[in-house]
Amino acid sequence: MGRCGRGMRMAAWVLPVALGASATRGVGAQEWTWPERAQNLTELPANFPPERLSAVMRGFSAALGVRCTHCHVGEEGQPLSTYDFVSDANPNKDRARAMYRMLGVVNDHLRDIPPSGERVNMWCHTCHAGKPRPQTLAEAVLEQSDPRDPEATIAFFLDLRQRYFGTAAYDFTATSVDELASSLANQGDTVAAQAIVEHNAQAWPNDARALERAGDLWETRGDRARALDHFERALNLLPGSPRLAEKVRRLRLPGGMTYARTLHERSTSVIKRR
Repeated sequence: MGRCGRGMRMAAWVLPVALGASATRGVGAQEWTWPERAQNLTELPANFPPERLSAVMRGFSAALGVRCTHCHVGEEGQPLSTYDFVSDANPNKDRARAMYRMLGVVNDHLRDIPPSGERVNMWCHTCHAGKPRPQTLAEAVLEQSDPRDPEATIAFFLDLRQRYFGTAAYDFTATSVDELASSLANQGDTVAAQAIVEHNAQAWPNDARALERAGDLWETRGDRARALDHFERALNLLPGSPRLAEKVRRLRLPGGMTYARTLHERSTSVIKRR
């Protein structure tokens, strides 16, 4: 199917979704009038009606959680009449065009797959879910993390949680945050991993896995009291867990010599002998 034909078909399903989204309003938005015939349209028909163009643009904005300046040349806070919407100087505009073409290809392929139920369409929000880059929580944090500056990693995670918790943008469930902490620990950022795991246990006090993971990291760092506290709380939630029962039993041994500390001391001894 040709580009314009696919654009027309895509616009037909983008439109009702976009109309349900909140409009991105800025200074002078009320004075802005959409042109009867827009210039420099490459993916939509040249005669695309202004009311439909408005709906599609607002749909893009809502799906990515951005404003006009994300793709267009203009200054945030200034009247829309001062924007150069025709210009291609902002590289995000061409990225948006490429993504729009990709979306058409994906939906074409979906039509060739027998549906398991009612047929669905992909659109921008399917992957972006209200954020500019379609990343998972772990991908976003790991991209910014640096084991030399764990405080910055922790601050970045907490900022994301404050801004996006309760939305579809990132998954802040106990399992997702636990996977993030494991990835941080694997790349050597153990301080940030510990802080995020502890935050996870506090955020989900009735999630045994979150408590157990926090206990594991405290044990690895040699803090017997904190590890035991987390394991006992997890065991209270899952009293039939042999794994948790063993961890609690081990930490209650006389002298407090935990398995993790034993391994640490043995490895240190081997390194010294070498």
